[in-house]
Amino acid sequence: MQPLRVVIVGGGIGGLSCAIISRNQGLDVIVLEKAEKLTPVGAGIQIPPNASRIWSQYGLLERLREHSSISKATQLRRWKDGELLCSRSVGEELDARWPWLVIHRADYQRVLVDECERLGVDVRLKSEVQDIDFDNTKVTLKNGDIISGDVIVGADGLWSTLRARILGHDSPPQETGDLAYRGTFSLEALQALRSPAVDELCQQSLVTMWIGPESHSVFYPVRCGKEFNLVMTQPDDLPASVKTEEGDLDAMKAVFEGWDPLLRQILTAFPSVLRWKMMHHDELASWTKGNVALLGDACHPLLPYQAQGAAMAVEDGAIIAVLLGLYQHAEKNSLPHPSIPETLKLYESLQKKRTTTLHLGSISNQHLYHLDDGPEQEERDRILKEAKFQELPDGSSEPFIWIDLRYQKAILGRDAVGDARDRWEETMADIGKSSA
Repeated sequence: MQPLRVVIVGGGIGGLSCAIISRNQGLDVIVLEKAEKLTPVGAGIQIPPNASRIWSQYGLLERLREHSSISKATQLRRWKDGELLCSRSVGEELDARWPWLVIHRADYQRVLVDECERLGVDVRLKSEVQDIDFDNTKVTLKNGDIISGDVIVGADGLWSTLRARILGHDSPPQETGDLAYRGTFSLEALQALRSPAVDELCQQSLVTMWIGPESHSVFYPVRCGKEFNLVMTQPDDLPASVKTEEGDLDAMKAVFEGWDPLLRQILTAFPSVLRWKMMHHDELASWTKGNVALLGDACHPLLPYQAQGAAMAVEDGAIIAVLLGLYQHAEKNSLPHPSIPETLKLYESLQKKRTTTLHLGSISNQHLYHLDDGPEQEERDRILKEAKFQELPDGSSEPFIWIDLRYQKAILGRDAVGDARDRWEETMADIGKSSA
């Protein structure tokens, strides 16, 4: 029996993750990437425990750690004076086994690309998909080449071509109303400020967030503390036709005039900065069509207020790959089993409620982070300062998901691979009962 052939459209983190785990299941994998080379977009990125657990299961966690810092906690601070409102760690068990990593996106992608090469994934650059034949599981490239497979996975991101083909009409993302300044700078540049407060912050392996009216800022180490990542959000003032542009440092500093002096000091070390329009797309009603499935931002883009966007793409890729591996095993051993379209629907059923919950959680965090000063902000700060991070009685919940331990455990403690295997076994048992 020939291995199942999986054609993955898109060479981002989700597509590469799906490719790596598919090869671990013994599947034949082709990755089609339209870029001439795999150039990472962005700067820092977070790998929360639900993603680092997957990489631990597939032997990549230690390699990722070689390029990362481990975040010991995420801190929320008041925008104006840096007052500590709340510090949240992920819990002793998760910290020890599946740490919260912060890494440069280029390093993350390099580790995944190297692993694809080691496993023999066929990565084809300059391969832009123009159309798809759902009936025959084929894609047509812009150069006219036709690539066929048993399964096609659309991992082509927010501007997905495959999403439009599944919907039957163009489906561009929409503006969120926010934009972000983002960039990285060296530890040496920060040390040159000769600021004891900045030096102390750099010595702590933390994700630090300043939250304020209509804006927030996120600061954390990458590259084992040799560089630092800074993201600062504000209301979007870019023209609709402009997605990114080189930022003006003086204009950026003016936006954050009056913020915590510590943050203002850090801004003086910025060599350059990009302004990036934050885009969004409504989650699709269906992520699959026949033998085709979408993953990540192609079907459920998340607002960037929980550091879960890339992690969800990794989960998606892992679940698709594991289920297809189990399908191949059942097919090889002539066991009664779901069809490929039914198998892909199992993936959707495992992830859809979860990504909807995360979408709502991101909206909740956006509100939490961006409150104007006033009574609601004062009540928020009081609640955050008094947060106990303990299990609540059934039926009760915290006013903010950021401090809701039950919510955080459900998101961060998830075993996506284990859940995929369990769902497959449940389905196989149901098929066995119905055929008995």
